[in-house]
Amino acid sequence: MNNAIPYIGRFAPSPTGPLHFGSLACALGSYLDATAHGGQWLVRMEDLDPPREEPGAADRILHTLETHGLHWHGALEWQSRRHALYEDTLAKLTERGLLYACYCTRAQIRAAGGHDNLNCRGGTPGTDNGRANAAWRLKCAGVAESFIDLWRGEQHQQIGEDTILKRRDGLYAYQLAVVVDDIDQGITHIVRGADLLDTTGAQQFLFRTLGAVPPQFGHLPLVMGPDGRQKLSKQNHAPAIDDHRAGENLCTALAFLGFRPPAGLEREAPEHILKWAAARWQRQQVDRRDRQLH
Repeated sequence: MNNAIPYIGRFAPSPTGPLHFGSLACALGSYLDATAHGGQWLVRMEDLDPPREEPGAADRILHTLETHGLHWHGALEWQSRRHALYEDTLAKLTERGLLYACYCTRAQIRAAGGHDNLNCRGGTPGTDNGRANAAWRLKCAGVAESFIDLWRGEQHQQIGEDTILKRRDGLYAYQLAVVVDDIDQGITHIVRGADLLDTTGAQQFLFRTLGAVPPQFGHLPLVMGPDGRQKLSKQNHAPAIDDHRAGENLCTALAFLGFRPPAGLEREAPEHILKWAAARWQRQQVDRRDRQLH
């Protein structure tokens, strides 16, 4: 890492439910990588999809982070309060001729075997051309992107279809908001779960399209569910973290990431456990295997 550039990392949960063990392991890994490199660790609530949000989930997530000693630097950010920034970005991309309206339904895309931008590039963003509910897509299909992942090494991805930046239901898409926010907050390192690895190429393209240097990406191993085939997730009803067992949770997460907490460390205060872990954090020691807890 270039010492002239300060490390700024982040954890960006969605308030669709409480944190489960997989999300805690991800939060811990991103926190330790930032701390071990003398950086800042920010928290941003990705509350962009009201229909999927669970009442009280955001507060519960923040409480879990604080209970486990994962205290963030600076102000907490909320994507729901940043719509003007997203809209301004869309307007600039439109002015550059990089955005177009797509009226294809999911059923039409499935029937066609995938999205074909040649069939829907006739629209103009901001108008419905007599039809409602257009999605806004960024022209990027076929672009090849490469990057070096902190744990998974050299990666090559080809963007399969033009990325949706604003959805047909009028909500801003994750791909737009996450990149715009990372640029605005000066994020230099993105440490997150391996389930998001496949989105990296499209995001890197958008970073460069918006005139920003893409951050360093690192994708941590996934905690798999009881069947060993699907990752733990809110959609799969993964159990919520028990905030009353913070020390045990942290030590279990450390073991999953490839570290060996000494016996009795789980009885210490979270701050002590995190200090022990940050002093020993080595990227090469992280166990990169997606697997179940044992």
